[in-house]
Amino acid sequence: METTLTVTEAARGFSDLINRVVYRGDTAILTRNGTAVARIVPEPRRETTGLDLAAALETAPRLSPEEAASFADDIDAARRDMNRHPLPDPWAE
Repeated sequence: METTLTVTEAARGFSDLINRVVYRGDTAILTRNGTAVARIVPEPRRETTGLDLAAALETAPRLSPEEAASFADDIDAARRDMNRHPLPDPWAE
């Protein structure tokens, strides 16, 4: 659906306008003094596949052995810390 509104109306209801564009796919034409000055349209969604991920990882910089070891140590420390403070069970009474 295409909606025409003034720049002032758009400014006052900007959050609602953006939600209509994002979630309903609406287009908005903004006017000033009766003249169209801007159009807000939804950004096309791009699907990312496993092939896209593989291609991105091919070009990613590689960690040195020291960086990889440090990263693994950081992951281990984070896991230990998370297990020390388990989340409360939301279903427990």
